Parts: sequence; C-alpha cells; structure tokens
Amino acid sequence: MQQHSSLSKTAWLFMTPCLLVLFVVAAWPLLRTFMLSLTNARLEDITHAQWIGSANFRDLFVDAEWWGAVTNTLLFAAFSVPCEAILGLMIALVLHKTFKGRGLLRAAVLVPWAIPTIVSARMWGWMLHDVYGIINELLVRLGAIAAPLPWTASPTLSFVTIVLVDVWKTTPFMALLLLAGLQALPQDCFEAALVDGVSRKRIFFRITMPLLRPTLIIALIFRTLDALRVFDLVYILSSGDSNTETMSIYARRHFVDYANVGYGSAAAVCLFFVVALVTVFYINMGRRNILGDA
Repeated sequence: MQQHSSLSKTAWLFMTPCLLVLFVVAAWPLLRTFMLSLTNARLEDITHAQWIGSANFRDLFVDAEWWGAVTNTLLFAAFSVPCEAILGLMIALVLHKTFKGRGLLRAAVLVPWAIPTIVSARMWGWMLHDVYGIINELLVRLGAIAAPLPWTASPTLSFVTIVLVDVWKTTPFMALLLLAGLQALPQDCFEAALVDGVSRKRIFFRITMPLLRPTLIIALIFRTLDALRVFDLVYILSSGDSNTETMSIYARRHFVDYANVGYGSAAAVCLFFVVALVTVFYINMGRRNILGDA
C-alpha cells in the first residue's frame, strides 16, 4: 500500500509540468473566454466590461445566423470527415503493400497535407477562379462545362468546393494515421487466416477493421475536431459568406469586425461545448464497439 502511494506521488510529480502547461495554454484562456461571454465587453475597452449574465447566450440561441453557422459547420464535418476516412483507408491499404517505389509514393501522398492550409487554400482559390482559373479552362476545353463556373462564389457550388478542397488537403493525414495502425497490427493473425482459406474480404471485415478500430477512432476524433473548428480554408476561399460561414468565422466576425468581445466569446464557448460533445460521442462509440462489429 505504501509502495502504491509512493508510485502515485511520483506519477503526479512527473505530470505536474504538463498540467501546468495545459493550464496556461488551455484552461486559463478558456476560463477567461467564458468570463468575457458573461459581460458586454467591447474590443476597444475590455477592462470596463459590465456583467450581464447569460444575455449573450440568450441572444445567440435566437440568432438565425448563428444556427446557420452551426448547420454549415456540422454539414461540413459530416461530409468531409467520412470522405477523408474512406479515401485515407484506401490509400493506407495500398501503401501498406510491398511494391517497388513505395517509399517515394508515401512521400508524394503527404505533399497536400504538408502544404500550409493558407497556402493551399489560396492556391485552390486561384485555380478555381471563374475568369482566369485553370480548372475552368481545362473543363471548358474538355467539354465538361459550357462556360466557366463560379466555384467559390456560387451559393450552390461554394460549399461543395470547400468540402472537396478539404478532402484533398486532409486525406493524407488520415492515410498516415491509418497506415501507422496497419503496420502495428499482428501479422500472424492474417497469416493464420490465409492458411485456413479465409477470403481476403472476410479477413478485412473480420480481422483488419476490428483490430484497426482504435486507430480509426483516434483519426476520426482528430479530423472531426479540426472540421468543427475550421476557419482558414473557408475564410480564404469564400470569405465566410452566409452559405459557408462556420462557427469559428461567426465568432471571429462578432469578436473582431463588430468589436463585440462578449458576444463573440459566447459563440466561442458554444463552439467549445459542441466540440467537447462530439469528442465524448466518439469515445463512447468506441467503447461500445460500434465501429468494426459488422
């Protein structure tokens, strides 16, 4: 019992620096944001803010623009994350095989993810431009479209365009995580299944996917968190108009453009709780073995 207590104290001693760093860079800013959300703070005079309680949250919950941003964010995550997971798994399965030039192909696949988001968003913005973009030029010459399309300005195309660019940008990240998970799987299970004459399809669904489930859940959590917090990609490609505005852009607009720190902080706090709820959902889903049971 005494030895267990000593080990516990040692563990807390080693964890103390990490906990202090987390408090400084995460807990305190979050607490400060929550405190500001309960005031009428303005950007030009935060120090003289007055306490107004939950008024900002009440106004937020009846704001149609806020719910539009919530809808856009959830739809963005619902479309982009599954596509990235499926494509990332397919790429990971290919890169897991042994073939000539595999190392070079692995490096090439990571290029889109290695490019900073701001750079890739600006690059795609130029290529998708409706007047001088190369995408429209190629599609017109191939006869796929009759005239150039406003990919990032059209109310019907801008959302789809942003999802496709995000899938291009982040699929390598999913592939990298899933490839690491595949390489860590015990190979004797697959060898025994092949010796017993089990089909490759059955091996994939009955052995590979269940064993890969923890890695897949971690990858989904990371990508969903990024998708729910998306800002730079949407802001650069479409300036965050009403058709593509996300929760992060909404919070930034009120915080910076309107200088309403209290209201913008309330939107940021709500975004935090949405992200937290989704994370808890994924963790519970993994514990209940929903993924990979079929």
